[in-house]
Amino acid sequence: PNSIAPQHHAFRVPANPRKAVKVTPIGMMPFGVAINGVPFDPSAAEWWNGDPRSGWQYEALTGFTNLGMDQHNAHVQPGGAYHYHGYPHGLADRIYHGEDMTLLGYAADGFPIYAPFAYIDPMDPESGTKRMRSSYRLKSGRRTGGPGGAYDGTFVEDFEFVKGSGDLDRCNGREGVTPEYPDGTYHYFITEGFPFI
Repeated sequence: PNSIAPQHHAFRVPANPRKAVKVTPIGMMPFGVAINGVPFDPSAAEWWNGDPRSGWQYEALTGFTNLGMDQHNAHVQPGGAYHYHGYPHGLADRIYHGEDMTLLGYAADGFPIYAPFAYIDPMDPESGTKRMRSSYRLKSGRRTGGPGGAYDGTFVEDFEFVKGSGDLDRCNGREGVTPEYPDGTYHYFITEGFPFI
């Protein structure tokens, strides 16, 4: 929807990150950066009736609002910055091999971000890999207030976290060993389903 323009980014993340005591929602802030320098900025600045106070934010990747996403789950902001809202297909195609655990970038808090495959046993790199599943699910029923209608994935608020329903925690991550962190670390995943990043 916008013309791309040269950008200059400077990113600083903790070299020795520590988990927070409680989850901090990212809101309208970038989540992190891919290893190719493109930011992960998953939240859409699109709201029901154009009102951020409505409490109903459009989900960028469900396709109910055309935000001009390309085949890499990315688009250009009004200031000309290209950024990812989901799985970066082009980047992943260049570095991802089969079902290996593959580092895609780093979150703003310093923890690594991986492609969807991870070790079956998070502490055993010899356990094989499997595709990680988010623990978020589409709510059932109809929305109360706001835009009304059935929960269909149009809005971020159409989803709920159901602990244990997938492989990952509320932040789409888990503790375990990775190729880059053989002693273990907390790490995030980009998944095919909500919350994607």
